[in-house]
Amino acid sequence: MKTISIYLLSGLLTILSLSASAASIDLHIMAGQSNMQGWRSDAKFYPPDRNRQDSQIPFYFEAVDYSSSQRFWDSLRPQEGHFLQGHFGPEVTFARSVKSYGFNPAIFKFSFGSSSIETVWKAPGQNGLYDRMIRELQLSIRLLKQMGNQVNIRSFTWIQGETDASNDRLANHYYNNLRRMLNHFRHVVIRNPSLPVILGVDEQHPHVKLRPQVVKAQQRLAREDRNTAYTTMYGLEKSDVTHLTARGVVQHGQRIFQAYLNLAYPLNF
Repeated sequence: MKTISIYLLSGLLTILSLSASAASIDLHIMAGQSNMQGWRSDAKFYPPDRNRQDSQIPFYFEAVDYSSSQRFWDSLRPQEGHFLQGHFGPEVTFARSVKSYGFNPAIFKFSFGSSSIETVWKAPGQNGLYDRMIRELQLSIRLLKQMGNQVNIRSFTWIQGETDASNDRLANHYYNNLRRMLNHFRHVVIRNPSLPVILGVDEQHPHVKLRPQVVKAQQRLAREDRNTAYTTMYGLEKSDVTHLTARGVVQHGQRIFQAYLNLAYPLNF
């Protein structure tokens, strides 16, 4: 109860801070399965905030059926989880890196472990998890604007695919399912066909090794569109067959950030 009260107070202070210093906010959307959530990333090893950046980075999150920021903007922090101090995902090092380059990031994170894009997220308009994410995103943007902020959507990161490699049908449909979702997100939701998109999946997951169609689909989408990047998870430290440790998550966030820089500012960095 004490921990929840501290988080609620933190969220209130973030709202007051945002209202008092309305600004142009660079919104980054991050979504996917358990490695986006940070399922095995123990917040006991949450990276030290030596530059005191986290309190300056707005954070809205929904780990479906698990934990959330309660439909309010909080500041960047660990999320409640099955570890005593919670868990965290790649958003931490990603957001801090963006902040260090002089930008003003906010992070919207939406995740659900063991979720198939075809059967759980579903196609746009099918009232699946994707539609629910869009509703949450639209709410989060309205809240920022109500505080007087200008919101600029800068990127979409999608870390998902292991569940769709669980059988041949899902794996073979993955390319078309992901392409349809990304096209809808860019053209209908964001209305920016050039929005940087960063993709990733655990290439060493047993299902993915057996059915590499998922990896090939993400790589193909990156080849076909100069505003899409594929990021690898090879070499990142794991807690089990698929979930990254805290150390792995920290490095994963750095890889995602580098991919974002390469897409958004290819000649500048």
